[in-house]
Amino acid sequence: MWTMACPTLTVTLLVGVAFAAPALAQDPVADFYRGRQVTIGIGFTPGGSSSLYAQALARHMGRFMPGSPNFIVQHVPGAGGLVVANNMYNTAPRDGTSFAITGRTAAIEPLLGNANAKFDGRRFGWIGTANVEYTTCIAWHTAKVKTLEDAKTTELIVGGSGADATEVVFPKAANKLVGTKFKIILGYQGSTELLLAMERGETEGFCGIGWTFVKLRKGDWLRDRRINILFQMSMEKHPELPHIPALIDQARRRTTARYSSSSLRRRKWAGRSLHHPACRRIVWRRCAAPSSARSRMKRSWLMPTRWASRSSMLAARRSTRCSSGSMPRPRM
Repeated sequence: MWTMACPTLTVTLLVGVAFAAPALAQDPVADFYRGRQVTIGIGFTPGGSSSLYAQALARHMGRFMPGSPNFIVQHVPGAGGLVVANNMYNTAPRDGTSFAITGRTAAIEPLLGNANAKFDGRRFGWIGTANVEYTTCIAWHTAKVKTLEDAKTTELIVGGSGADATEVVFPKAANKLVGTKFKIILGYQGSTELLLAMERGETEGFCGIGWTFVKLRKGDWLRDRRINILFQMSMEKHPELPHIPALIDQARRRTTARYSSSSLRRRKWAGRSLHHPACRRIVWRRCAAPSSARSRMKRSWLMPTRWASRSSMLAARRSTRCSSGSMPRPRM
């Protein structure tokens, strides 16, 4: 059966090619790209993960496009990928001969009010991504910070290429969400310079490096334990990093703990009016009220409802100058 099927399959393929050849010759897209050069703009310096993906794309993508065009890689670093995005939107030809790889946060920068983003991200033709990257934050082995918990109590100096770059946004988010103490130094062109700065001791960490890049380009760092991975920035943990905390999980725990603590405080004070002894001490230590406001508070002190006491307290606060000193409570 196999020997009979093979000739039939061969004839079918040959017929298909014979009928497809005229169609390919008349394809306007193939005619346009044939013999042309397509540029892939990279928003970062050579040697980083974006450059790695662009080189792989340039090597193979031409074989899968009509006309088999040639691809070249052009690095346009600056502002965390915004420079190449601005160039694509305002300068590059709009005929399908220019591609770009930019930062993952570049698309939303105009929506966040960034004046440096001179483009409308909705009008780009988004093709896809080479990899769903799991971003990690690493610290050099000589740094005092070894874990995420250490970063909450000890300052760690990290570098960044621009205020909108991934390696700047993520440590800022960590400072806000989980209370870390990252100090960010700007001015580096890209990830290559940032990693060199960490090796030289100019900085102590890098909070924007992909796990794939670490494995492919810096495997010796993992083998020799020259870096410590503090956290990973992703919706869920990478299967190869189950022991590394995910920042989103830490933020959820902190938010839950803060909400629970606030709920306990509300339950503790529920039902207490401002003529409770503890409330009286707080009010009279915070504000030195003038006589008129003081008299209103004195009268409301005898009111049984918490609402009346609170309204009088607010009225007194509006008409008083608060001081650090305390004044005696009114005589009851």
